[in-house]
Amino acid sequence: MGLELKPEMHPHLSMTPDGVSEYTFSNLFLFRKQYNYRISRVAGNTFIISGTRYGKNFFMTPCDVPPRGVLTELFNTHDFWKGIPDAVLTPNRIHLEQWGIEVTEDRDNFDYLYLRTDLAELSGKKYHKKRNLVNAFINSYKYEKRPLTKNLIPEAAQVLDQWAVDKGTPGDYNSAKEALELFDVLNMQGAMYYVDGKPAGWCLGESLAKGRMFAIHFEKGIDEYKGIYQFINQAFAAALPRYYTYINREQDLGDEGLRQAKMTYRPAGFVRKYIAKKI
Repeated sequence: MGLELKPEMHPHLSMTPDGVSEYTFSNLFLFRKQYNYRISRVAGNTFIISGTRYGKNFFMTPCDVPPRGVLTELFNTHDFWKGIPDAVLTPNRIHLEQWGIEVTEDRDNFDYLYLRTDLAELSGKKYHKKRNLVNAFINSYKYEKRPLTKNLIPEAAQVLDQWAVDKGTPGDYNSAKEALELFDVLNMQGAMYYVDGKPAGWCLGESLAKGRMFAIHFEKGIDEYKGIYQFINQAFAAALPRYYTYINREQDLGDEGLRQAKMTYRPAGFVRKYIAKKI
Protein backbone atom coordinates (compact mmCIF):
# COMPACT_ATOMS: atom_id res chain seq x y z
CA MET A 1 0.00 0.00 0.00
CA GLY A 2 1.55 3.30 -1.10
CA LEU A 3 0.80 7.01 -1.34
CA GLU A 4 -0.14 6.57 -5.00
CA LEU A 5 -3.49 5.12 -3.85
CA LYS A 6 -4.51 8.28 -1.98
CA PRO A 7 -6.27 10.06 -4.93
CA GLU A 8 -8.48 7.02 -5.45
CA MET A 9 -9.15 5.99 -1.85
CA HIS A 10 -9.33 9.24 0.12
CA PRO A 11 -12.49 10.69 -1.52
CA HIS A 12 -14.46 7.47 -0.93
CA LEU A 13 -13.23 6.90 2.62
CA SER A 14 -13.84 10.49 3.72
CA MET A 15 -17.51 10.15 2.77
CA THR A 16 -18.25 7.00 4.80
CA PRO A 17 -20.92 8.06 7.31
CA ASP A 18 -20.05 6.15 10.49
CA GLY A 19 -16.65 7.72 11.18
CA VAL A 20 -14.67 4.52 11.75
CA SER A 21 -11.23 5.73 12.84
CA GLU A 22 -9.39 3.07 10.82
CA TYR A 23 -11.15 4.00 7.61
CA THR A 24 -9.14 6.99 6.54
CA PHE A 25 -6.37 6.80 4.00
CA SER A 26 -3.84 8.25 6.43
CA ASN A 27 -4.62 5.70 9.15
CA LEU A 28 -4.43 2.78 6.75
CA PHE A 29 -1.20 4.07 5.23
CA LEU A 30 0.52 4.82 8.54
CA PHE A 31 -0.25 1.36 9.95
CA ARG A 32 0.30 -0.55 6.70
CA LYS A 33 3.46 -2.26 7.96
CA GLN A 34 2.01 -3.22 11.34
CA TYR A 35 -0.94 -4.99 9.70
CA ASN A 36 0.60 -5.81 6.32
CA TYR A 37 -2.30 -4.13 4.54
CA ARG A 38 -3.08 -5.04 0.92
CA ILE A 39 -5.73 -3.22 -1.07
CA SER A 40 -8.02 -4.58 -3.80
CA ARG A 41 -11.15 -3.19 -5.40
CA VAL A 42 -14.47 -4.67 -6.40
CA ALA A 43 -15.57 -2.66 -9.43
CA GLY A 44 -18.38 -0.26 -8.56
CA ASN A 45 -18.68 -1.64 -5.07
CA THR A 46 -16.06 -1.32 -2.36
CA PHE A 47 -12.41 -1.47 -1.38
CA ILE A 48 -11.25 -4.68 0.21
CA ILE A 49 -8.46 -4.26 2.75
CA SER A 50 -6.64 -7.44 3.73
CA GLY A 51 -4.36 -7.60 6.73
CA THR A 52 -2.61 -9.87 9.21
CA ARG A 53 -2.46 -9.62 12.98
CA TYR A 54 -1.19 -12.15 15.52
CA GLY A 55 -0.91 -14.77 12.78
CA LYS A 56 -4.54 -14.38 11.67
CA ASN A 57 -5.66 -13.07 8.28
CA PHE A 58 -8.57 -10.64 8.20
CA PHE A 59 -10.33 -8.45 5.67
CA MET A 60 -12.26 -5.18 5.93
CA THR A 61 -14.80 -3.54 3.62
CA PRO A 62 -15.23 0.15 4.52
CA CYS A 63 -17.85 1.16 1.98
CA ASP A 64 -20.16 -1.78 1.26
CA VAL A 65 -20.65 -5.54 1.37
CA PRO A 66 -19.01 -7.32 -1.57
CA PRO A 67 -21.09 -9.72 -3.70
CA ARG A 68 -21.72 -13.16 -2.19
CA GLY A 69 -19.22 -14.89 -4.47
CA VAL A 70 -16.46 -12.46 -3.48
CA LEU A 71 -17.26 -12.95 0.21
CA THR A 72 -17.04 -16.70 -0.20
CA GLU A 73 -13.59 -16.36 -1.76
CA LEU A 74 -12.48 -13.99 1.00
CA PHE A 75 -13.55 -16.37 3.75
CA ASN A 76 -11.62 -19.15 2.00
CA THR A 77 -8.39 -17.18 2.43
CA HIS A 78 -9.04 -15.15 5.59
CA ASP A 79 -9.88 -16.08 9.18
CA PHE A 80 -12.45 -13.35 9.76
CA TRP A 81 -14.06 -10.14 8.54
CA LYS A 82 -13.55 -7.19 10.87
CA GLY A 83 -14.36 -3.51 11.28
CA ILE A 84 -17.88 -3.79 9.84
CA PRO A 85 -19.65 -0.48 10.55
CA ASP A 86 -23.41 -0.04 11.04
CA ALA A 87 -23.85 1.65 7.65
CA VAL A 88 -22.47 -1.46 5.95
CA LEU A 89 -24.07 -4.05 8.23
CA THR A 90 -27.62 -2.77 8.74
CA PRO A 91 -28.93 -2.92 5.15
CA ASN A 92 -27.23 -6.29 4.57
CA ARG A 93 -27.67 -8.18 7.84
CA ILE A 94 -30.52 -10.41 6.64
CA HIS A 95 -28.57 -11.44 3.55
CA LEU A 96 -25.47 -12.21 5.61
CA GLU A 97 -27.47 -14.46 7.93
CA GLN A 98 -28.94 -16.24 4.92
CA TRP A 99 -25.43 -16.73 3.56
CA GLY A 100 -24.31 -18.45 6.76
CA ILE A 101 -22.26 -15.55 8.11
CA GLU A 102 -22.35 -14.92 11.86
CA VAL A 103 -21.93 -11.31 12.99
CA THR A 104 -21.06 -10.21 16.54
CA GLU A 105 -20.14 -6.91 18.20
CA ASP A 106 -16.42 -6.17 18.53
CA ARG A 107 -16.51 -4.07 21.72
CA ASP A 108 -12.71 -3.83 22.03
CA ASN A 109 -12.66 -1.92 18.75
CA PHE A 110 -15.57 0.47 19.32
CA ASP A 111 -14.43 4.05 18.75
CA TYR A 112 -15.18 6.47 21.59
CA LEU A 113 -17.18 9.54 20.55
CA TYR A 114 -17.26 12.75 22.57
CA LEU A 115 -19.13 15.96 21.97
CA ARG A 116 -16.57 18.57 20.99
CA THR A 117 -18.24 21.08 23.33
CA ASP A 118 -17.97 18.66 26.29
CA LEU A 119 -14.21 18.26 25.86
CA ALA A 120 -13.69 21.96 25.16
CA GLU A 121 -15.70 23.27 28.11
CA LEU A 122 -15.38 20.50 30.74
CA SER A 123 -18.41 21.93 32.48
CA GLY A 124 -20.46 20.34 35.26
CA LYS A 125 -19.72 17.92 38.09
CA LYS A 126 -18.89 15.03 35.78
CA TYR A 127 -15.76 16.84 34.58
CA HIS A 128 -14.74 18.25 37.96
CA LYS A 129 -11.48 16.25 38.23
CA LYS A 130 -10.49 16.88 34.61
CA ARG A 131 -11.15 20.60 34.97
CA ASN A 132 -9.01 20.72 38.12
CA LEU A 133 -6.11 19.05 36.33
CA VAL A 134 -6.35 21.47 33.42
CA ASN A 135 -6.53 24.47 35.76
CA ALA A 136 -3.56 23.17 37.75
CA PHE A 137 -1.56 22.84 34.55
CA ILE A 138 -2.47 26.36 33.44
CA ASN A 139 -1.57 27.79 36.86
CA SER A 140 1.69 25.84 37.15
CA TYR A 141 3.27 26.45 33.78
CA LYS A 142 3.84 29.16 31.26
CA TYR A 143 2.40 27.52 28.17
CA GLU A 144 1.98 28.26 24.48
CA LYS A 145 -0.08 26.66 21.71
CA ARG A 146 0.80 26.69 18.02
CA PRO A 147 -0.71 25.02 14.95
CA LEU A 148 1.50 22.17 13.79
CA THR A 149 3.51 23.22 10.73
CA LYS A 150 6.40 21.64 8.87
CA ASN A 151 9.00 23.80 10.59
CA LEU A 152 7.85 22.46 13.99
CA ILE A 153 8.30 18.80 13.06
CA PRO A 154 11.81 18.52 14.62
CA GLU A 155 10.43 19.78 17.94
CA ALA A 156 7.48 17.40 17.75
CA ALA A 157 9.94 14.58 17.06
CA GLN A 158 11.82 15.51 20.25
CA VAL A 159 8.60 15.10 22.23
CA LEU A 160 7.95 11.76 20.54
CA ASP A 161 11.42 10.50 21.43
CA GLN A 162 10.97 11.51 25.08
CA TRP A 163 7.49 9.98 25.11
CA ALA A 164 8.99 6.64 24.03
CA VAL A 165 11.57 6.86 26.82
CA ASP A 166 8.87 7.72 29.40
CA LYS A 167 6.67 4.81 28.31
CA GLY A 168 9.50 2.32 28.00
CA THR A 169 7.87 0.78 24.94
CA PRO A 170 7.87 1.73 21.25
CA GLY A 171 4.09 1.53 20.96
CA ASP A 172 3.04 3.37 17.82
CA TYR A 173 6.33 5.30 17.62
CA ASN A 174 7.10 4.46 13.98
CA SER A 175 3.61 5.33 12.75
CA ALA A 176 3.59 8.57 14.77
CA LYS A 177 6.98 9.62 13.40
CA GLU A 178 5.89 8.99 9.82
CA ALA A 179 2.67 10.88 10.51
CA LEU A 180 4.70 13.93 11.53
CA GLU A 181 6.84 13.70 8.42
CA LEU A 182 3.85 13.35 6.05
CA PHE A 183 1.01 15.10 7.89
CA ASP A 184 0.52 17.73 5.20
CA VAL A 185 0.58 15.16 2.38
CA LEU A 186 -1.97 13.10 4.31
CA ASN A 187 -4.27 16.09 4.96
CA MET A 188 -3.87 15.84 8.72
CA GLN A 189 -4.07 18.71 11.20
CA GLY A 190 -2.49 19.14 14.59
CA ALA A 191 -1.09 21.40 17.28
CA MET A 192 2.12 21.81 19.26
CA TYR A 193 2.20 22.72 22.94
CA TYR A 194 5.09 24.32 24.81
CA VAL A 195 5.91 24.68 28.51
CA ASP A 196 8.33 27.41 29.53
CA GLY A 197 9.35 27.70 25.89
CA LYS A 198 10.18 23.99 25.52
CA PRO A 199 8.25 21.47 23.36
CA ALA A 200 5.98 19.53 25.73
CA GLY A 201 3.30 17.83 23.65
CA TRP A 202 1.43 17.57 20.37
CA CYS A 203 -1.58 15.95 18.79
CA LEU A 204 -2.51 15.07 15.24
CA GLY A 205 -5.71 13.95 13.55
CA GLU A 206 -8.10 14.50 10.69
CA SER A 207 -11.66 15.08 9.59
CA LEU A 208 -13.94 12.13 8.86
CA ALA A 209 -17.63 11.17 8.63
CA LYS A 210 -18.37 13.79 5.98
CA GLY A 211 -16.83 16.51 8.13
CA ARG A 212 -19.02 15.95 11.19
CA MET A 213 -16.25 14.38 13.22
CA PHE A 214 -12.56 14.87 13.98
CA ALA A 215 -10.43 11.82 14.83
CA ILE A 216 -7.42 12.15 17.12
CA HIS A 217 -4.91 9.61 15.80
CA PHE A 218 -1.85 10.62 17.84
CA GLU A 219 -1.46 12.48 21.13
CA LYS A 220 1.98 12.66 22.74
CA GLY A 221 3.20 14.47 25.82
CA ILE A 222 6.14 14.53 28.22
CA ASP A 223 5.14 13.02 31.56
CA GLU A 224 7.10 15.46 33.74
CA TYR A 225 4.45 18.10 33.03
CA LYS A 226 1.55 17.08 35.24
CA GLY A 227 -1.81 17.45 33.49
CA ILE A 228 -0.27 17.74 30.00
CA TYR A 229 -2.65 15.22 28.45
CA GLN A 230 -5.78 16.70 30.01
CA PHE A 231 -4.62 20.13 28.86
CA ILE A 232 -3.95 18.98 25.27
CA ASN A 233 -7.32 17.23 25.16
CA GLN A 234 -9.19 20.36 26.27
CA ALA A 235 -7.13 22.92 24.38
CA PHE A 236 -7.31 21.11 21.05
CA ALA A 237 -11.06 20.54 21.34
CA ALA A 238 -11.56 24.23 22.12
CA ALA A 239 -9.53 25.24 19.03
CA LEU A 240 -11.37 22.98 16.57
CA PRO A 241 -13.92 24.62 14.25
CA ARG A 242 -17.46 24.55 15.60
CA TYR A 243 -18.78 22.54 12.66
CA TYR A 244 -17.22 19.44 14.21
CA THR A 245 -19.90 17.93 16.41
CA TYR A 246 -17.90 14.96 17.65
CA ILE A 247 -14.34 14.06 18.47
CA ASN A 248 -13.40 10.45 17.83
CA ARG A 249 -10.69 9.24 20.22
CA GLU A 250 -10.42 5.76 18.74
CA GLN A 251 -10.68 2.39 20.50
CA ASP A 252 -9.32 0.88 23.72
CA LEU A 253 -8.28 -2.45 22.11
CA GLY A 254 -9.48 -4.29 25.20
CA ASP A 255 -6.96 -2.59 27.50
CA GLU A 256 -8.85 -2.22 30.79
CA GLY A 257 -6.81 0.75 32.00
CA LEU A 258 -7.28 2.58 28.72
CA ARG A 259 -11.00 1.76 28.76
CA GLN A 260 -11.42 3.26 32.21
CA ALA A 261 -9.48 6.37 31.16
CA LYS A 262 -11.65 6.88 28.08
CA MET A 263 -14.84 6.34 30.07
CA THR A 264 -13.86 9.06 32.57
CA TYR A 265 -14.36 11.58 29.77
CA ARG A 266 -18.02 10.48 29.51
CA PRO A 267 -18.39 9.46 25.86
CA ALA A 268 -21.53 10.64 24.12
CA GLY A 269 -21.60 7.40 22.14
CA PHE A 270 -19.57 4.90 20.16
CA VAL A 271 -18.78 4.06 16.58
CA ARG A 272 -19.85 0.43 16.76
CA LYS A 273 -17.96 -2.17 14.79
CA TYR A 274 -18.68 -5.81 14.16
CA ILE A 275 -16.74 -8.94 13.36
CA ALA A 276 -18.01 -11.78 11.18
CA LYS A 277 -17.13 -15.39 10.54
CA LYS A 278 -18.43 -18.05 8.22
CA ILE A 279 -20.50 -20.61 10.10
